[in-house]
Amino acid sequence: MTGPLSGYRIVDLTAMVSGPLATMTLADQGAEVIKVENPAGGDYTRLAANRRNGYSASFLNNNRNKRSVALNLKSDEGLEILLRLVGGSDVFVQNFRPGVIERMGLGERALRGIDPSLVYASISGFGAAGPYAAKPVYDPLVQALSGLASVQGADDAARPQLVRTILPDKLTGWVAAQAITAALLHRAHTGEGQHVQVSMLGAVLAFLWGSDMGSQTFVGGELPQAEAASFIDLIYATATGYISVAVQTDREWQALTRALDHPEWLEDPRFLSPALRQQHIDARLQLTQAVLYERTAEEWLQRLEAHGVPCAPVLTRSEVVHHPQVRDNALVLESDHAQAGRLRQAAPPADFSLTRAGIRHGAPALGADTDGILAELGYDEAARQRLRDRGVTAIEGVR
Repeated sequence: MTGPLSGYRIVDLTAMVSGPLATMTLADQGAEVIKVENPAGGDYTRLAANRRNGYSASFLNNNRNKRSVALNLKSDEGLEILLRLVGGSDVFVQNFRPGVIERMGLGERALRGIDPSLVYASISGFGAAGPYAAKPVYDPLVQALSGLASVQGADDAARPQLVRTILPDKLTGWVAAQAITAALLHRAHTGEGQHVQVSMLGAVLAFLWGSDMGSQTFVGGELPQAEAASFIDLIYATATGYISVAVQTDREWQALTRALDHPEWLEDPRFLSPALRQQHIDARLQLTQAVLYERTAEEWLQRLEAHGVPCAPVLTRSEVVHHPQVRDNALVLESDHAQAGRLRQAAPPADFSLTRAGIRHGAPALGADTDGILAELGYDEAARQRLRDRGVTAIEGVR
């Protein structure tokens, strides 16, 4: 299996989610990603809950298609190994707090001296400057500071709410993967390496701006408070379960009135135009909900689809993986992991017609590839054993 990034080598010093997701995205697309971990436990997500045979679902779902090297970077020999590894690589990625990587002797300036064309990528929580730069960061803190929690609460006067998934972490991973690829494309044209910096805060602000920051768009004409269009969401209860129905255009509104057998809504002065329907959104959605209570979800979906109304069932997590739309597009794949067993995971979201992305192998054991990679760097068997004996390197289960 050869992905579009086949031939590129990436040294990955990231942990947790945002960095590992970024590098896994590149690994899924064919890059050789070497995950460098502390021999004393490795990436913290290895210890997360929901485990089988020593592997957590979190680690498996953010680290497939990678090789693992366990190096003690507090030792001079460990640093020497890493620098040799960087010398034969295209990208170096780290997500330590600003300032930490420089104190380790692995800042951009130091590595640029080894390879001027290196793409050096830094992922941070709040950015490289400012009063929050050195603060510890977790996903909820970014949701709070970015305004995302306020947006999720719907109205500035309402209680803010967290999105019930680690959106900033994951969004940052995909932004970083795209930015690294762009830097590699620039290098292919010019030979120049550069420093790519992505923060969780910046990624979320960019994500929100196109649809949720209109109140702050016009300089000098800012709105003091963003008010919710409606406190009613587009999830409707039926006699048997939940469905989602969303209409935007006049044609879709007319189709909805026919599907619900309420043509008189077309004459209601509150709903005569898209602007009026938005102005009176609560009344419109309450009327819709009252009707949808009357039949089963299956009946409504069939009827709505027949009239061309945009709709979908609301699925649980266990239902999603078996839905024909997911199945027919191969959006969820199964594979065998040597230790963790049969796995079900999301497929790489981008499909390439010529250079297919995919799952070559599962997430590695801690230090599983240490011996092989050190051999590639020129360390003979005796030298590799000495490094293990001195705690510079490690292979899980091997002394």
